[in-house]
Amino acid sequence: MDLFHLFSILIVVSAVFAYINFRYLKLPNTIGLMLVSLVFSLFILIFGNYFPDFTNDVTTTMYNINFSELLLEGMLSFMLFAGAIHIKFKDLNNEKLSILLFSTISVLISTFIIGFSSFYVLTFISFKIELIHAMLFGALISPTDPISVLSILKSTGISKSLETIIAGESLFNDGVAVVVFITILKLAAPGANLDTGSILMLFGQEAIGGIFLGLIIGFTGFKFIASIDNYHVEILITLAIVMGGYTLAHYIHVSGPLAMVVAGLITGNQGKALGMSDTTARYVDGFWELIDEILNALLFVLIGLELLVIKTDEKILLAAIIILGITLITRYISIFIPSISVRLKEKITQKTRLILTWGGLRGGISIALALSINPEYHKEIWVTITYVIVCFSILVQGLTIGKLAKKYSP
Repeated sequence: MDLFHLFSILIVVSAVFAYINFRYLKLPNTIGLMLVSLVFSLFILIFGNYFPDFTNDVTTTMYNINFSELLLEGMLSFMLFAGAIHIKFKDLNNEKLSILLFSTISVLISTFIIGFSSFYVLTFISFKIELIHAMLFGALISPTDPISVLSILKSTGISKSLETIIAGESLFNDGVAVVVFITILKLAAPGANLDTGSILMLFGQEAIGGIFLGLIIGFTGFKFIASIDNYHVEILITLAIVMGGYTLAHYIHVSGPLAMVVAGLITGNQGKALGMSDTTARYVDGFWELIDEILNALLFVLIGLELLVIKTDEKILLAAIIILGITLITRYISIFIPSISVRLKEKITQKTRLILTWGGLRGGISIALALSINPEYHKEIWVTITYVIVCFSILVQGLTIGKLAKKYSP
């Protein structure tokens, strides 16, 4: 099946599932889409006992979708830019220390604690894995996804401060976690002999290079936008920023996700305030909101349908449940340690830490990174554990965070 027909099927399926959710379930859109997709996947698996040919055809179609490549090389750039374009510099500046610490220090703390813990849990359950491969899992499961939870939290009346922290942290920690993952992946390669200096150089090239590229393409796009007044062309320029910038990042080996976040911030602030008319700004906002909604619908439908290609057994499920508990505890620890710094001690209260912990949902980027792991690095184990954590995160945490926020919202 070619790309166009595959994409067409996904759009049709997403539209049908979105209708079912809106008409009958009335759950938050992304959570409802994933739930319907999971139920549909279970139905197909049960249906396979009676009509195996049909189930095999659907499963084969899912195998033909390279989820990791589709998200990391396609959808992620649009989603990060669309998220960043709506964040104001003023709000970001007010929470810059929290966002900086939570998207860097917290990611590193989480990577190491989950990595070591997973290694010992799996070793205890009799899986023979290497520590460096467990660290890969620690890196891929650490980034949080605000997509599902932000719309729920807004309806509970949380403070603008907390909303900015959640959105800002998850935008930047996606980029940081991908950089950490890539660094560890290169360390795990056979014959890799990187010293501390080489590791720091690699990390710096990806992270600092990505931020620098984002500044360049963001300001270049702003100059073009500011020189004309035609919303058709200006929307096209924003598309060029995303697609051209992400492609360039890939070829010069810097972090595309970080570049997209920085470019999105510049376009959404400098671009709107100084380069766009009110009409253009309205059309740009509407265009990117629509792109974001469509891609998120596709993403969560794909997450649900991935159940068809997940292979597991009782021992891996046991390990997944234990590691799920460890992941939640680690999320709290990774928030707690930076939050006790002098400047954050009063601002990040215990109630705020609880909301940030339970609201730290894992999403598609974790599954995509797990699927990108080489098979010889115990890929099937990590994919299954990641899938269990993401499903719990979105369905259980996503559906209960609203009540928690109403109870503890500062």
